[in-house]
Amino acid sequence: MTDRKTYTIVIKLGSSSLVDEKTKEPKLATMSLIVETVIRLKREGHHVIIVSSGGIAIGLRTLNLEKRPKHLAEVQAIAAVGQGRLIGRWDMLFGQFGQRIAQILLTRNDILDWTQFKNAQNTLTELLKMGVVPIVNENDTLSVSEIQFGDNDTLSAITAALVGADYLFLLTDVDCLYTDNPRTNPEASPILIVPDLSKGLPGVNTSSGSGSDVGTGGMKTKIVAADLATNAGVHTIIMKSSEPANIFKIVEYMQSVDSQDAILKSNYNLDLKAIQKDELTRLRDNNVPLFTKFIANDTKHHLKNREFWILHGLVTKGALIIDEGAYQACTRKNKAGLLPAGIIDVEDTFHDLECVELKVGKRLKNGELDTSYPLKVVGRARCNYSSLEISKIKGLQSSEIENVLGYSVSEYIAFRENLAFPPH
Repeated sequence: MTDRKTYTIVIKLGSSSLVDEKTKEPKLATMSLIVETVIRLKREGHHVIIVSSGGIAIGLRTLNLEKRPKHLAEVQAIAAVGQGRLIGRWDMLFGQFGQRIAQILLTRNDILDWTQFKNAQNTLTELLKMGVVPIVNENDTLSVSEIQFGDNDTLSAITAALVGADYLFLLTDVDCLYTDNPRTNPEASPILIVPDLSKGLPGVNTSSGSGSDVGTGGMKTKIVAADLATNAGVHTIIMKSSEPANIFKIVEYMQSVDSQDAILKSNYNLDLKAIQKDELTRLRDNNVPLFTKFIANDTKHHLKNREFWILHGLVTKGALIIDEGAYQACTRKNKAGLLPAGIIDVEDTFHDLECVELKVGKRLKNGELDTSYPLKVVGRARCNYSSLEISKIKGLQSSEIENVLGYSVSEYIAFRENLAFPPH
């Protein structure tokens, strides 16, 4: 590195990068290259976390099973077999360099509480301070659909946000994002730089699903992960897993063009073709291999810890439909809490302190919801009242809460620190 600046780097590996799709045998050569790369990064002074899939795939191989079963209990049992072997392989390979590792198994349940979220953050931070390489995976032996992250792309983005990472590398079996599946469409062209993912990816087909039989994700989940990570201020890179040493070149290159990326992001205009052409020229001039770069939001526009936790750590149990005035008040620079007067309607059933979606709707003259008006999800909130209580006090002034309910927990339906809205 040119000026020895150090970074926190999260490297996510999918099952297809670690396990052969046909034979289900481990790709020890790839794992060894990853280990060598991590050791070299650490010698440069960087902190590194690995988010590793592969537990279920290795369990299938160990138990001589050809296909992943459909029943949850069977999958969890296979994961219990595979996770131990997976971490054992990582420990063996890192042990050749005297490098200590730690296994971190998570479900969404582990971060549903703000204190638990902070504890997970503190644990990872302390491990990095100790010089340990954390190996993070979803706890497939315990997780069910209600508490799953769903895929390790999402888990890696949440991990990157937890530790305030500089870079998230999503390693896969292709070198970058393409406009279509390059395996089936020879006309597919590379997407090398995405300045602002919130403005979309016109002309890009991400519907091909999982790239292999042993994985659960595909390019679509990687774009979702990139959206989460860039909103938290983390540069996100898609690159080929078989050549992990390219991480060095990419980090050095990104550091050299950082100011240009900032200018590009501020003047982004959706002319993706022209942007890709310019980026390809830059890569060739700097002798850097193809990869896709999603530029992180700057410090003014990326989510803070608690906002990220509310938006991506919690599970929503219902929704509040608010009016435009309430939305403006809750999103201004000196934002207010959510008052009952701004609520038009309530969806589904939830308890107090549970998380709900916030949707902007329109009132009719009688105060009821205009069902012809399209609802738009704009954020999330942790509520001080249950759905039943809010149904009784919606549209009222805060001074009327006690008269209607017989008590008043707060004048606010949700405190401002319990409101979160994606950057826009």
